[in-house]
Amino acid sequence: MPSVPFLVSKVELHSAVAPRSTGLLPARTLPLLVLGLIALNIVSVVVGVSIGSVTIAPGTVWNVVFSEATGMDTSAGVPNNVRQIVWELRLPRVLLAGLVGAGLSIVGVAIQSLVRNPIADPYVLGVSSGASIGAALVIIFGAFGGLGSASLTIAAFVTALASMTIVYLMALQGGRLDPLRLVLTGVVVGYVASAITSFLVFRGDPRAAQQVLFWLLGSFGRARWSMLAIPAIALVIGLVVLVIRSRPLDALMSGDEAAVTLGVPVNRLRIELFLLTAALTAVMVAVCGAVGFVGLVIPHMVRLIVGSLHRRVVLVSALLGSVFMMWVDLAARTIAAPQEIPVGIITALVGGPMFIVLMRHRDRRRVVAS
Repeated sequence: MPSVPFLVSKVELHSAVAPRSTGLLPARTLPLLVLGLIALNIVSVVVGVSIGSVTIAPGTVWNVVFSEATGMDTSAGVPNNVRQIVWELRLPRVLLAGLVGAGLSIVGVAIQSLVRNPIADPYVLGVSSGASIGAALVIIFGAFGGLGSASLTIAAFVTALASMTIVYLMALQGGRLDPLRLVLTGVVVGYVASAITSFLVFRGDPRAAQQVLFWLLGSFGRARWSMLAIPAIALVIGLVVLVIRSRPLDALMSGDEAAVTLGVPVNRLRIELFLLTAALTAVMVAVCGAVGFVGLVIPHMVRLIVGSLHRRVVLVSALLGSVFMMWVDLAARTIAAPQEIPVGIITALVGGPMFIVLMRHRDRRRVVAS
């Protein structure tokens, strides 16, 4: 049956997905949950900026931030080195961690809907592996040197987009984006890109290999204010698009035939989702490296709490993913201080067991429901 552009009504679409939309919390508590997560984000920012090699009182953090943001001198008496630690070093890092956590979480939501696979995550499209090629070229061989301090981010983004383009062209079949073909192509391109990165490391300076490995495992140590704008814009665009497309996404999770019957243009929707998620992943990976498990675990946790309707899942996933990543980054730079642990190690150690617990809980709920 040929698809027609979004003729589905709200009532029809809601009734199509309502049986699968229940969560632990009733829908009426969603505003309270969102407000609580917003407050938790604010607390996480303050704690993340306060704790480090030099502990800074939360009141001092507020004064410095308010003074720098408004131009009003409300932090008189605060040493200049403390001002610099708060405003130039820690605050951009904490905010970048929050942006990346939120971005990878909503990408996870979108990709799981795109391929209709609950274990898909932002890196199933091979974008992160493509970004690692650009990072290796800069760290080992000094490529893109004319771009200055932004060379690593730009190179990683360019090679990530190149990987995305290859996956897209190879996954097209008769002008349609096939989910299974997309996953398989993404995995293959990811393996090839990883092999290219390994070859570059093998051929390069052995002393640079550790830097490449550290980037591949994820870090926010390079965070500066100039790096926040693009991830923030990408996150806002991603949130807006996914909220607007939330009802077609609900229908898509019910199956292609059901979605087409409800008037959802499945192929066009999949192409939109692929371009959005691949570009958003490329932006996030380019600024911090490959950070796994966030886009896999957070959406599952959120669906368990608020149900499967995407309008709820997208917003709550962004807020919860932001909090999660800020605390992971705090742990990464304090557990083994003065050394910093790559963020990807923490997310894997926390996310792996958490995912198993979530799956066991979901299985128990299914048994009780049956």
